[in-house]
Amino acid sequence: MPLVERLFWRGQIGIGKVMVPNPAILAPMSGITDAPFRRLAAALGAGLVVSEMTASAALAQGAPEARLRAEGKGLRMHVVQLAGCEPRCPARQVTGRQSGSALMRDLDHALTLIEATVGAVSVPVTLKMRLGWDDRSINAPELAHRAQAAGVRLITVHGRTRSQFYDGRADWAAVRAVKERIAIPVVVNGDIATYADAVTALAASGADAVMIGRAARGRPWLPGQIGRYLASGTRETPPPLSAQFALVHRLYDEMLSHHGLAMGRRHARKHLGWALDAAAETAGAPDALLKANRVRVLTADDPTAVRRHLAEAYANFASIAAANGASAWSQTTRQTYRGGERKAA
Repeated sequence: MPLVERLFWRGQIGIGKVMVPNPAILAPMSGITDAPFRRLAAALGAGLVVSEMTASAALAQGAPEARLRAEGKGLRMHVVQLAGCEPRCPARQVTGRQSGSALMRDLDHALTLIEATVGAVSVPVTLKMRLGWDDRSINAPELAHRAQAAGVRLITVHGRTRSQFYDGRADWAAVRAVKERIAIPVVVNGDIATYADAVTALAASGADAVMIGRAARGRPWLPGQIGRYLASGTRETPPPLSAQFALVHRLYDEMLSHHGLAMGRRHARKHLGWALDAAAETAGAPDALLKANRVRVLTADDPTAVRRHLAEAYANFASIAAANGASAWSQTTRQTYRGGERKAA
């Protein structure tokens, strides 16, 4: 059977006794995967969603910011990415104090943190790593082997070294050495933005699932679409503009509620920008139109004005889509969101 056909059989994966419904996971992204965004991606079909990185010490001390980052209300499965450098109470600094990907330089110390975490909880523990610190120290297979022995139940590997940051292309084939070293599920991460990327990454790495990061910004539906594709082979197009508008409207409202008005407005701004980028791409809108609408939306502070400008932007994009022969903005949606204010349907 051809490889591509076999990939379409990929369904649930197990993290210990916890079953994940499909093999497409939303990556933890600092300042991005807050609770509102995770709830939206999960509702749209992502197999699993992971919180932005949270400092263990701050969370253990009950710091409000850390608690907000780790919020899991409304999620069927609550997954928090923790970072730290001390087994008893890891500290906040990530690479500067031997935590996060800096631990690739000291696997013995990494194992003390892994063992402490596994020993402290009754839920399955997963681990996310890079290939190594740099090209001269590709030690992900060794760390994965030792982590499995310590009780870790799933490992995600970003196909770059820490020194690369996000430069170059992720090396999906290099993740295969990790998969061949362990028996627990492996997730491949890095530069997965399309159906073809997901299939190629799985084929090259031998991994059990994919993790989608930056490509999901402004496209919270993407992990769910890729997960369904890997399970069934069904290719879905981006949602129509009316649905995209409803999603970003909902996300904006939830971010204001979650973070509070002052912080929520600042936090949501980048999400609105990414959503407008996705909408313009769906419509085939010219760059000049996207730029003009971006300026209006992203420079407004009052939520009422933001909602109004959003509605105008999506209506503008819909006009372009209609001119291109696409029916993307229904009369019902125009009435429901008239003037940027949600009306009773």
